[in-house]
Amino acid sequence: MVGKPRYMEIVDWVKERLERKELGPGERLNSENELSELFGLSRQTVRHAIGVLEEEGIVVRRQGSGTYVCDDRMATLENKTRIAVVTTYVDSYIFPRTIQGIENYLFERGYSVQIAFTNNMLERERTILEDILARDDVAGIIMEATKSGLPNPNLSLIERLVERKVPIVFINSYYPQLKLPHVTLNDRLAAEMAVKYLFDAGHRRIGALLKFDDGQGHLRFAGFLDTCRRCGIPAGDSGIVWLDTEGEQYLHDYRERILRNFRDCTAVFCYNDKLAFQLEVLLKEEGIRVPEDISLISIDDSELAELADTRLTSVHHPTDKLGARAAENLLAVMRNRSFDGNFEFVTEIVERDSVSGPAKA
Repeated sequence: MVGKPRYMEIVDWVKERLERKELGPGERLNSENELSELFGLSRQTVRHAIGVLEEEGIVVRRQGSGTYVCDDRMATLENKTRIAVVTTYVDSYIFPRTIQGIENYLFERGYSVQIAFTNNMLERERTILEDILARDDVAGIIMEATKSGLPNPNLSLIERLVERKVPIVFINSYYPQLKLPHVTLNDRLAAEMAVKYLFDAGHRRIGALLKFDDGQGHLRFAGFLDTCRRCGIPAGDSGIVWLDTEGEQYLHDYRERILRNFRDCTAVFCYNDKLAFQLEVLLKEEGIRVPEDISLISIDDSELAELADTRLTSVHHPTDKLGARAAENLLAVMRNRSFDGNFEFVTEIVERDSVSGPAKA
């Protein structure tokens, strides 16, 4: 208790009584006078403790009647029809179709969508979460984790939402520290499929261009590594280039490192189409042809795969189906808290022109 604010004695006491089921939904809490005498605290401190409990959605004050334990949040959800959708990006790449899948599914079932995007920035994510907590007007949240490959200082805000019994389903990426459902591409398997495709095309020196600040990058690297080792291909040290979100946007700033690391590779597995698209441009500027000199394969099967000078072979991302499934699972969790909202899509490779047999011996 050393250093712990005095009002937390009351907050913890109420929570412990709830856990022991000594207090239940709708039951009246001790009056301010009773709590003041019981804990030897001032009325002001008692009021602050009740305010904290009220902010966390544990109790509600009724004027002229007293303070009561809140009814189960599921009862209040019936009066809320707004779903918050928090993604890293909203108007480019694969994100519009994913959001469209979410909106279409929810709209048909009488829900409205409140969209916010973090731009994959932790501070922006924090502001959005604080706003959702302050408003307390959403029935549930569909969320994409921000920089999920790095430690995140915002997890406590998500935990506060969980304490308020706000249903949350993650899409694309998630925070493994939080035991919350996610609807994603099976990133590890997608990478395994891509690397095996290169191996079957005859490649034995395969590089990888990956992102380290998103959880998908770690999963895709694991799939890359496992497949290389199963196929007897050296991997894990040379031929690997790691970038962060900024590096994804300014790939040319890493030109020398990329050329040095991929110098002996006959093929490169790319984290996504965005990186593969930029990599092809960079290689072309150096007089390196795709696929004649080096093959490229990526993940997402986005419009960029078709727009590249050499159309990219890419693992398909379900985009709108993923969005619709996330919305479906969120509503299922809202109806039944024991429902397992996890789902990982297994997909296929879309063959185009960026992979051929190795040109180097």
